[in-house]
Amino acid sequence: MEIFKGQNIVEFTKRFETDLDCKRYLAEIKWENGYECKRCKHKKATRRKDYSMCCTRCKTVESPTAKTLFHKVKFGIRKAFLIAFELSASTKGMSDSQLSKRYGISRPTAWLFTKKVRLAMKSTEQIAMEQDVQVDEFVVGGHEVGKQGRSYESNKSKAVCAIELTKNKGVKRVYIKSIEDYSSKSLRGIFETHISTSAKVTTDGWRGYRPLKEDYQIDQVNSEGGKNFIQMHTIIHQVKSWIRTTFAHVHKGHIQEYFDEFCFRINRSIYKETIFHKLIERVVNRSHVAYQAIKLSS
Repeated sequence: MEIFKGQNIVEFTKRFETDLDCKRYLAEIKWENGYECKRCKHKKATRRKDYSMCCTRCKTVESPTAKTLFHKVKFGIRKAFLIAFELSASTKGMSDSQLSKRYGISRPTAWLFTKKVRLAMKSTEQIAMEQDVQVDEFVVGGHEVGKQGRSYESNKSKAVCAIELTKNKGVKRVYIKSIEDYSSKSLRGIFETHISTSAKVTTDGWRGYRPLKEDYQIDQVNSEGGKNFIQMHTIIHQVKSWIRTTFAHVHKGHIQEYFDEFCFRINRSIYKETIFHKLIERVVNRSHVAYQAIKLSS
């Protein structure tokens, strides 16, 4: 198939002029490696005009959107494609209220669909950081009166960030994980998920990292007001600024998905030409998520 490349909205709208154009794109991704009937496992089918597949044995019809995150989208596949393009190809993405106004859909509908897209943006957790890694914690939100440093009583959203540096000290990859507190148990999560035991990890002097030295190569140094963690503090500033200026409010129960969106874009900043296609691949490969399931996970 000819994948879509680029960030030009005019070229995008020319490529995907109708819902049928979008369904064709989904079908080419979904059945790229061949067709198999979900019901009887037969491998032969006839393709219909709407790019759905009809099994030649049991006559089961499967649409390109079936069992994907596009399943039962009620406002049109083309609008869904445009929203996915906005969230992936643009530098900062868009808030649900902005998308609601731009595409003529209700805000709850925009919230539900963007939440599904952010689920597709979640890291596959298949490739661990193996080289020069920095880890630090931060909070999302302003200063709270009477709360200093790593206060366990703060109501702000707490997070831990890990970045992998290139040989030239540039940022190669970024992962951010929401945490309940700054304990060693909470901090261990991002290590086990994203950091190889062979990586050389640098943290500040926080005591929560000390027990992790049994399993990871951790060097604790003084922050020196951020001078020893310039790249890290730049990333933390970017994510906090993005959340503050783009969204009116982000609930603590949903903030991980916003971290996933931020990391998805920044980790593919040098692959912007194909970032939309990569997102659509993930949307197709992720199973349908019901609204009730999303609410329960909130």
